[in-house]
Amino acid sequence: MVRTRGSALSDFEKSEIWRGWKSGKTLRSIGRSLGRSGQHVRVLVAASGGFVPPPRRRSSRDLSRAEREEISRGIAAGDSMRAIAAALERAPSTVSREIARHGGRDTYRADAADQAAWTHARRPKPCRLATNRRLQRIVVKKLRLQWSPEQISGWLKGEYPDALDMQISHESC
Repeated sequence: MVRTRGSALSDFEKSEIWRGWKSGKTLRSIGRSLGRSGQHVRVLVAASGGFVPPPRRRSSRDLSRAEREEISRGIAAGDSMRAIAAALERAPSTVSREIARHGGRDTYRADAADQAAWTHARRPKPCRLATNRRLQRIVVKKLRLQWSPEQISGWLKGEYPDALDMQISHESC
């Protein structure tokens, strides 16, 4: 397999890394056995503090793959959103949002929708303060001026009312 720089680890590679780590192998030897650098292994192990993370699973409130298949079949049959929702015993708004979020009635595909939902549900998500350098500089400047987090949050809402990427909770400051 040809790897490109920065290519993601597969699920198999992750499980092999954790198996090697638990058995006491060095990061370098684990990486070598997978054809990866020790750095790839180090990043994965360090991200969870050296403990195997619990497997990802969906919330019982989320639509399942089978429900998405039923939505797709309902669309193909020409059923209304309310009829599809009733068959699934879900709120019509849930079905409506699902279809709109994943391409609309003309392009909705259950597999693509399910994969997109799984990808977008990843946690933890990086916080806005960590990813927005401009916002970070403003917050640091205000903190150095002895502003409270509540003052900073309120000021940002007033200064940037239409820019949600420039607003944060006082708890994030």
